[in-house]
Amino acid sequence: MKQIHELGQLFEEVQLQNILGDGKTFPDCIPNQSLENINKEYQAKKDLAGFNLVEFVAENFTLPKDQATHYKSDLSKSAAQHIHALWDVLTRKPESNTGSLISLPHPYVVPGGRFREIYYWDSYFTMLGLQVSGRIDLIQHMVGNFTHLIDTVGYIPNGNRTYYLGRSQPPFFSLMVTLLSESKKDALIKYLPQLEKEYQFWMHGVDLLTENSPAQHRVVRLPDGSILNRYWDENNTPRPESYKEDVELAYQSNQKPEEIYRHLRAAAESGWDFSSRWFRDGKSFGTIHTTEIIPIDLNCLLYHLEQVLAEAYQQAGNNSRANDYLQASVKRKKAIRTYCWNDETNFFFDYDFVAKQKKDSFTLAATFPLFFEIASPDQAIAVEKIIREKFLKTGGLTTTIVHSGQQWDAPNGWAPLQWIAYAGFLKYGLDDVANEIKKRWTTSNLKVYANTGKMTEKYDVWNKDGEASGGEYPNQDGFGWTNGVFLVMNSK
Repeated sequence: MKQIHELGQLFEEVQLQNILGDGKTFPDCIPNQSLENINKEYQAKKDLAGFNLVEFVAENFTLPKDQATHYKSDLSKSAAQHIHALWDVLTRKPESNTGSLISLPHPYVVPGGRFREIYYWDSYFTMLGLQVSGRIDLIQHMVGNFTHLIDTVGYIPNGNRTYYLGRSQPPFFSLMVTLLSESKKDALIKYLPQLEKEYQFWMHGVDLLTENSPAQHRVVRLPDGSILNRYWDENNTPRPESYKEDVELAYQSNQKPEEIYRHLRAAAESGWDFSSRWFRDGKSFGTIHTTEIIPIDLNCLLYHLEQVLAEAYQQAGNNSRANDYLQASVKRKKAIRTYCWNDETNFFFDYDFVAKQKKDSFTLAATFPLFFEIASPDQAIAVEKIIREKFLKTGGLTTTIVHSGQQWDAPNGWAPLQWIAYAGFLKYGLDDVANEIKKRWTTSNLKVYANTGKMTEKYDVWNKDGEASGGEYPNQDGFGWTNGVFLVMNSK
């Protein structure tokens, strides 16, 4: 069935004229009649004198509803009490007549604000808070929804919208299943088929890799024969939800449009959309080259998936398959240390496999090898030193040390990365820096909550007031992963 973002000229005109103020709004609309009829009517009327595109859209489409519009925070409640009560406000039930929304069988928690659907990696950090709130029912439902997506789509999309098909997000499904297994002891075996499908999605094309063709889809063969992964998208067109921004950037860039669109989509798959981390020159958006980069965090996540698959197969009594995945995880760990650790700088960096050299962007992705216990003790201590010197700010950890105007750069801090760093340092006995991160981050959360009554998507950790900016859209409130990380940090 045709979707709004497939309407051709009508879609392009609405997006390029920005008549709805946010590029995500139009593809989220519900058409009031068949898209074929709407398009015929548009083609017949668009060149007539007096045609008004704004009125045409208002007549033919219903805007997405903001289900939290009337919600007001009660500042007499603590932040934790606010969050416990907010889960139900952020919970959505399965819907019909969904437009671009991909229907799911179970209730789920959305992040909030403009994000009216589930998001893959957001959901893990939301689940951490749901566990503290005792909402195991919602964790079970959300894992069930992701299982449904893996079984029906073949992978977990960025979010449950048709315009997100073609890309995923950081693969946290194995961590979700592990979290659920703390309450449901049979979870690893129950979800083994979907864990396997998730792995096959990320490793698709590995059998096609050669010295002359070292990259296919999301897999990359390195000169020593190691296999690591990159972010990718099956499409090389502008993102429907950010159509105007993508077209304008392509116009300004020296890269071919289809190349830059793929790099933009791959960066959206990374969750870090956008960051100087993905820029070839470390400064200019037009030099984005995401698909040429082997990201540290992605490969640490896939290392965890390999380990979980090994454990699941062992529980299922298949020792041969368990050993296969154990060996794959050992090889990946070695490759991460080989290609992403810089002995001179004493820090983990992404690897540019096209230029055959490590990137030099300092980012919080360097804490993922600690969270997944890939780093050696000496490497962990070295990372801790640089994190203290370069990243630890008034309100927590800055995402990078570059002020580019992109939201995944300085001065912004994000809940998922605070948690990864905090929990990672604890695993190496580096409790002092972990507790300092926790104190500064949660203080920033509380300060903004006291001022606004909201938990927000991101925070300015360099600024004592904490309110963030930057990126393609305004800072959002709600907010799923901030809620989750705040609760789990304060439960420790």
